[in-house]
Amino acid sequence: MKVMSLLGVLLPLTMSAAASAAEDALMKELVPTGKLRVGLAYAPAKTPVFVTKDAAGEVEGVGLDLAKALVRSLGVDLELFVAATTGELTEASTVGRIDVGITPVDDERRKHVDFSPPFFIIESTYLVTAASGISSQVDVDRPEVTVAGIAGSTTIRAAGRSLKHAKVVALSSVAEAIAMMQAGTAQALALSRDAMPALQKSLPGSRVVDGAYQVTGVALSVPKNRPAALAYVTRFIERQGRRHHPPRLRYGRLGSRGHTGRRIVISEQKGREAAQEPTVLRRIDGAGWWLKRFPNHVDML
Repeated sequence: MKVMSLLGVLLPLTMSAAASAAEDALMKELVPTGKLRVGLAYAPAKTPVFVTKDAAGEVEGVGLDLAKALVRSLGVDLELFVAATTGELTEASTVGRIDVGITPVDDERRKHVDFSPPFFIIESTYLVTAASGISSQVDVDRPEVTVAGIAGSTTIRAAGRSLKHAKVVALSSVAEAIAMMQAGTAQALALSRDAMPALQKSLPGSRVVDGAYQVTGVALSVPKNRPAALAYVTRFIERQGRRHHPPRLRYGRLGSRGHTGRRIVISEQKGREAAQEPTVLRRIDGAGWWLKRFPNHVDML
């Protein structure tokens, strides 16, 4: 009886100590300064990759929503690092300036950071000027075509791999790329499809080329060799997927209800079958929180 009583005292203490040690390890890896430093990239239009920043420096967008949800789950304060490109976020992670970044995933970035499951799937394509005469992915790859892209981004790396004849120019921001197209010194912009409808307003007659030269995920990144931090952001994204997964959904458009008109892809898979798919989430402006979808439907994005 004395032994059992002793075990009854020691076991909860041991479990409590283990939990405390695990929490200490997590906070040391994920919140080493006491605040969660989250890196976001900004552009003229909000997308799952980019936030917007006004003249006063106020940030809006999906990335900020995720960052706020993440700090609430940790019970810490948020410190933002806002850059003009996602490449700068990867660099900031490697030098210890940020704890979490929100960027598209590719093999080059995996050399420097680790990623959560994706929360959004993006297509990379081209926005082309009216004067270019470009109507397809093949038309872009001509010697007389200059393609503007964002330095250090997955989109420009993928464009560079796929284009054999066109000239690819790496720039420091989306605004600089648009200025180059307005001046007629670039005929195409390599970027994610979701960013293009808003950018078209500054390029009358411009077109978004059908198809895609890259399909990849957008995810939370953490510096290499931080297993506790990686495990936490992975569970965080997976929880968001479970929390906001409707029981039964279908394909549809939102344009008729005053939204962007982009086609949304929604899975009808349920239960175990759906749980086996990577978590992918999409936020629709003005339509509340996240809608669940799956990578096997990326052809509809």
